[in-house]
Amino acid sequence: MRLILGSQSPRRKEILNFFSIPFIQIPSSFDEEIVVFKGDPVQYALELSAKKAETLAKKYPHDLIVSADTVVFFEGNIYNKPKDENEAFSMLKKFSGKWQQVYTAHTVQKNTETYSGFEETKILFNPLTDEQIRLYHNHCPALDKAGAYAIQHSGSILVSKIDGCYYNAMGLSVNTLRELLIKFGINLWMYLKPF
Repeated sequence: MRLILGSQSPRRKEILNFFSIPFIQIPSSFDEEIVVFKGDPVQYALELSAKKAETLAKKYPHDLIVSADTVVFFEGNIYNKPKDENEAFSMLKKFSGKWQQVYTAHTVQKNTETYSGFEETKILFNPLTDEQIRLYHNHCPALDKAGAYAIQHSGSILVSKIDGCYYNAMGLSVNTLRELLIKFGINLWMYLKPF
């Protein structure tokens, strides 16, 4: 059984590569704009993740599909990937000095058998000046990231505190994925990789 990571995210690929489980990366062609946010960030992320997996499962019914969707939730609104640099700046300006929630929904599917789960991570931003936000975006591309930032590498300078799974905020919770893969007889403990 082949495992397909249904994402173009280099961060999800990096996390899955922590283990020796063989996989290939094929992004889903599902149009995320179709899904409308109705106030519940968990249900929204779960629907996006499931639709991505479903789209790939139709093309690859004999393979095991792993998909995920990460959203940033702040003051009642969802923050996906910014449309441009102005929107990216605006997002970090809003997050400055405040807590937000990052939800990643995970789906594992083979043919029509599907299991989903999610993880929540709370993140407190440092207070940020306009100059600091511009410096960050000049050095760290943000248009491909939910909320216009990443917490890893130099993005760590943005973050004061994290409550929850660090890898979830990167886009793939190892713990949630482990729980879903076991339902298909795949035990990540059997794929530990030395580092």
